[in-house]
Amino acid sequence: MTFTVHGLAVSRGIAIGRAVIVASSRIDVAHYIVKPAQVAGEIERLRHARDAVAAEIGKIQQGLHELSGADAHPELSALLDVHLMLLQDEQLSSGVKHWIVERQYNAEWALTSQLEVIARQFDEMEDPYLRERKADLEQVVERILRVMRGAASAVAAPAAGGDGDPASGTTGVPLVLVAHDLSPADMLQFKQSVFTGFVTDVGGKTSHTAIVARSMDIPAVVGARGASHLVRQDDWVIIDGDAGVLLVDPSPMLLAEYSDKQRRGEVERERLSRLKNTPAVSLDGQRIELLANIEQPQDVVSALNAGAVGVGLFRTEFLFMGRAGKLPDEEEQFEAYRRTVEGMQGLPVTIRTIDVGADKPLDRGAGRTSDDHINPAMGLRAIRWSLAEPAVFLVQLRAILRAAAYGPIHLLIPMLAHASEIRQTLALIERAREQLSASGTEYGPLRLGAMIEIPAAALTVPLFLRHFDFLSIGTNDLIQYTLAIDRADESVAHLYNPVHPAVLQLLASTIAQSRAQGKPVTVCGEMAGDVSMTRLLLGLGLRSFSMHPAQILAVKQQILRCDTGKLSSWAQSVLVAEDPAALMTD
Repeated sequence: MTFTVHGLAVSRGIAIGRAVIVASSRIDVAHYIVKPAQVAGEIERLRHARDAVAAEIGKIQQGLHELSGADAHPELSALLDVHLMLLQDEQLSSGVKHWIVERQYNAEWALTSQLEVIARQFDEMEDPYLRERKADLEQVVERILRVMRGAASAVAAPAAGGDGDPASGTTGVPLVLVAHDLSPADMLQFKQSVFTGFVTDVGGKTSHTAIVARSMDIPAVVGARGASHLVRQDDWVIIDGDAGVLLVDPSPMLLAEYSDKQRRGEVERERLSRLKNTPAVSLDGQRIELLANIEQPQDVVSALNAGAVGVGLFRTEFLFMGRAGKLPDEEEQFEAYRRTVEGMQGLPVTIRTIDVGADKPLDRGAGRTSDDHINPAMGLRAIRWSLAEPAVFLVQLRAILRAAAYGPIHLLIPMLAHASEIRQTLALIERAREQLSASGTEYGPLRLGAMIEIPAAALTVPLFLRHFDFLSIGTNDLIQYTLAIDRADESVAHLYNPVHPAVLQLLASTIAQSRAQGKPVTVCGEMAGDVSMTRLLLGLGLRSFSMHPAQILAVKQQILRCDTGKLSSWAQSVLVAEDPAALMTD
């Protein structure tokens, strides 16, 4: 029977496929597709881990048998017997083997998938005692996973489909991911994976999960509360990324209707692709700069394919994530930045220094972050973290300076708010130059920029214009901090309002002051890639937009239809309106 789960629309398009449920686990589990030749090895890894756990339980039981009297713990002995029975359970072992052989999941993923299937059966049992055995099963699985985590090789990213279609997996079955949440590191793993779309229980329109979904240009819905519990493993589902809904077990009529919508969307994308080489010039002759936001050096390919005239934001924190606490050294960072610069073929690359914290935590042991802070968005993150870790910061600065010898680099500093932070940052940049000079290492010039993403910064723009060559407005955080809303919290997502009068005043003032001083200003937040905001930003005087490559052509289409001169007076009326949203469709 068909039912619908509602969430937030964060990435356009339609995805149809079998549901892959990523169960919440107290142990991190890798999820990737293995090649056919690796299937037997995955089954063997699973068998080895299961035997190791059985031996571990056997040793514990032997120790119990050697005890006497009150210390014998008969209840514990009985519990261990239950765990051994579950460990040898045919439904568990055959089910896991099914996921490995038929879907080519890695062993850990197959194990958690089968856990999800069996756990649902326990939940449906009437006997309370039997229902409670689900906890025992979870403990057994966690024991196996713990062993496998020590034996498994680390895989940074899933294989992109082997000899099959990377969009549908090696088995030819389209897959849709359903999870409670996905971290940015998870999203990087899935970036070149077999999934055609995803749904999460939590998240907001500008949570990092949503942002990366748009960069992947795949349909996604976040904040769909309970989706990971309502959907069963292998259910057929439809993601409507435009409406923000997940349809589960759709009827043949619904499947046909959405398949038609999917085809129409593909036709529209093909039509937009013809604008790639068309200059972004408005009807009144204003040339607009369309830049790309990227996370990895290889993303320059999609940036160039979309017609970007440079990189407006390289989020370097993704080089630091998913590394089990081992940070990239100077040489590794230098190579990543150099590849990016060379890949852009002479076009400018804006590299933002590491911005961790809030919804982008580093792994444990990778330096201090505010992961456990009661409100990490307000804690030790971005430039605050870098200034608290000057040795790590200097490594990054030296790597960026060295890469600047290979092409134009603009250095962007996130989350500045205080004059003292500006002074410390500039001093460290100079120290990095001195260190390279002292060692005789070649480096290049940098243009320095600051992100305006805290209201305090937006209200003191003249200070920033005195010290920096350009400004970049991070609208995601600017909106979050101005309206006191956690952008990753779906419970307050309805209050997240890009056209709130306070937000627009800060935005307009920053653009106007920058232009008056002859300093370039860019919007690099999600607002830049939102076609419903393009006319307003042009009317406010913005001439440089930076967004995910997947959004560039749609924004360019809007620009080609606009007369910025006529938009100016309209934008001023929006600024002074009590309800700006009411005028946005004029």
